[in-house]
This record gives sequence, C-alpha cells and structure tokens, in this order.
Amino acid sequence: MTVEKAGVPMTGSYMVRATAADAQIRAFACTTREVVEAARQAHNTSPVATAALGRLLSAGAMMGSMLKGEKDLLTLRIKGDGPLGGLTVTADACGNVKGYADVTDVILPANPQGKLDVGGALGKGMLRVIKDLGLKEPYVGQTQLQTGEIAEDLTFYFASSEQVPSSVGLGVLMEHNNTVKQAGGFILQLMPFAQETLIQRLEQNLQGISSVTQMLDQGNTPEQMLGILLKGLDLQVTDRMPVRFFCGCGREKIERVLLGLGREELQDMVEQGEPVEVNCSFCGRRYLFDVEELKRLCRKGTA
Repeated sequence: MTVEKAGVPMTGSYMVRATAADAQIRAFACTTREVVEAARQAHNTSPVATAALGRLLSAGAMMGSMLKGEKDLLTLRIKGDGPLGGLTVTADACGNVKGYADVTDVILPANPQGKLDVGGALGKGMLRVIKDLGLKEPYVGQTQLQTGEIAEDLTFYFASSEQVPSSVGLGVLMEHNNTVKQAGGFILQLMPFAQETLIQRLEQNLQGISSVTQMLDQGNTPEQMLGILLKGLDLQVTDRMPVRFFCGCGREKIERVLLGLGREELQDMVEQGEPVEVNCSFCGRRYLFDVEELKRLCRKGTA
C-alpha cells in the first residue's frame, strides 16, 4: 500500500483521509478523473452511465480505504429497475478500484436541474454493501435506493445500516466530447461523541457548498475541498493515497472460471470446434481460448 503523510501534494487520482474537531469527525475526499476516464474507455459507456459508474467508483475507493486489512475487499452493488440495470464496484484498502455498469449505452434527457439523470437511469431498487474481511461469511448491508443519485443513497446506508451519521458527496463532470473532465467526492462521518454545537456548525458548512464537480472544476484539491467542508473545525489531514482503476484478472484466473463450469460444459465447447472468447466484466479485457486449449482444460478438469 502506498500511503503518503501530509506533505508534498499528489497529482492524478488520489484520496486523502483526515480528522477534524479533535477527532469528532473523520473525513475522506478524492479526485478520480483518471480512474473514471479509464472505466469509460474500458466499457465505452454513455455519459449518464459514466456519471453513475464514476460516482460509485469514487465512493468505492473511499469506502475501501476504511477497510483494515490489505486483503479485505469491498463490493458495492446497485440493482435498479431503470434502463441502466445496475452497477457493480469492487475496491480494496490500497486504492485499487474497478467496476462496470450492466447496460453501458443508456441515453436519457437531462433531469430538471439540467444534469445527467443518474437517478432516472437507475430507477428504484436496492443498494448492497458487501465486505469480505477474511471471515467465514462476508458482512452484507442492504438498503433501498432513496433517490438513485448514489450519494444520498450511501448517506442513508451509513445511517441505517452502520448507524454512522454521514454526509456523502459525489460527482462526475463530462466534457463536450464525452470524456471525463472532473470526478471525485467526499465522505464526512460523525463519531458517537460528536457534540451538538459541532453538528450545527458542520450543517452550516454543508449548506454553503457548491457541488463536488464545481469545487473540483474551480481547481480545488481533495485537501482544499475538505478545508471548505470543514472550515473552522481544525482539519487535520492524516494521509494521502493514490487511486487507480485496476483489475487483477489474468489468463490463469479465467482458466479457473472455465474449469468451474464443469467437464460436461467444457466438452460441449470442444465439440463445437470453435474458439471461445471470455470477457472480463470489470475491465473489458478479452481472453481467447482455441480448441486445443479447451481440450487441455477438459483434461485438467478430469485429472
């Protein structure tokens, strides 16, 4: 894990972790333009699909950094009845994040605020948060989507499933050529011992802010975003961490997936006499297995 203490500013996609008000608040903020653009290129997503996936990727990166162990994994899964179908994002504690949209080419009119209609694309549905902490069973939290705009849905999730009062902000701003101009977000969480006067001050700060993408487009770094959000609350940035769109798929892993289909299905593929192409859902990488390779896997499956 690459973690830098407060000091020389990072460039590219990265997140910061911080505390404020004598540790009554813990805070996270990130800038993820390169991450979201990599996802857009990998999946050839439409603008609204890019915005939806980008928001969840930013959230996943920050929530992944809350995990304790380097082998722990976080999965965020949204399933809705809108044309986008759903989103899946996986992140670890080291700033690695990946994800995909069920339907990548959704086109919708702008919402009444003139923004990309992420809520309309997702519709009504459920948000699931799965934490694989190396225990016998993973932790699974589930809540209904409140707006489908993702930030509000995660705010509700933290309060209802983890009993942690939180404020989540997420955003993706697109260029006219449909590439990603800005992306990022923040998560602010109140500790159980937070004082009422602090809560009131934080609420005042939040009421006065612009959107995440506007703050980023004005040139603010994650540190400066937190400075705005936590003005007057003695912000202390504790560390910085690079964030990257990373998929650990590989030919060996795909072979294990094929072996998991069972000997009969592999034999059917061999008998069809055609190469089989397997695409990774998370990064779009393609793996081609010719008939001889399928025969080898079939023999391996019976060994």
